[in-house]
Amino acid sequence: MAFHDIRFPANLSFGSVGGPERRTEIVTLANGHEERRTPWAHSRRHYDAGLGLRSLDDVALLIAFFEARGGQLHGFRWKDWSDFKSGPPSVAVTFQDQVIGTGDGRQTVFQLTKTYVSGLSSYVRPITKPVEGSVRAGIGEVEALPGLQFAVDLTTGTVTFDAPPGPGAVVTAGYEFDVPVRFDTDRIAVSVSNFQAGDLPNVPVIEVRL
Repeated sequence: MAFHDIRFPANLSFGSVGGPERRTEIVTLANGHEERRTPWAHSRRHYDAGLGLRSLDDVALLIAFFEARGGQLHGFRWKDWSDFKSGPPSVAVTFQDQVIGTGDGRQTVFQLTKTYVSGLSSYVRPITKPVEGSVRAGIGEVEALPGLQFAVDLTTGTVTFDAPPGPGAVVTAGYEFDVPVRFDTDRIAVSVSNFQAGDLPNVPVIEVRL
């Protein structure tokens, strides 16, 4: 499977339903207690692209995008309107939104990540598809200049500084990002009469590991 570096039309993903899925294996012991574990280090997101359709023109746009991706064959970018920024959705991106590493005087390449915190627990999510022109980065309390002091790989989500951050220096970044996904079906069934009556097609989309 190849990955096409193109975003699913954002106006169609707006209004879709979806979110993260976890995989938990639960074993109930003879004494009634449970043992729980997960084979997944990271969650996987699912969406329904059909719920964002509002007109037959939207259906035509969806079908064109679906055909160009070969159904499930090729991946693409998806904007998750509920989670597409390094900080809160209502707040502008800043270079201090997320800590992505600590300098050691040698390392110059850092992976974009987003940390989800609740109470004493947290989850660090790798970000591999930042949005072009949205990434800001800094070292310590000083913002770095894009194109001069750092560069971003939009296909992997890595940030490369022109000089290694000093030992103990906190490396931060802020950004908007997309989710790498593919269609989770090779078939789209649309009835024009049903669509006009408000019956939307089911078009599942699933996150892919890259």
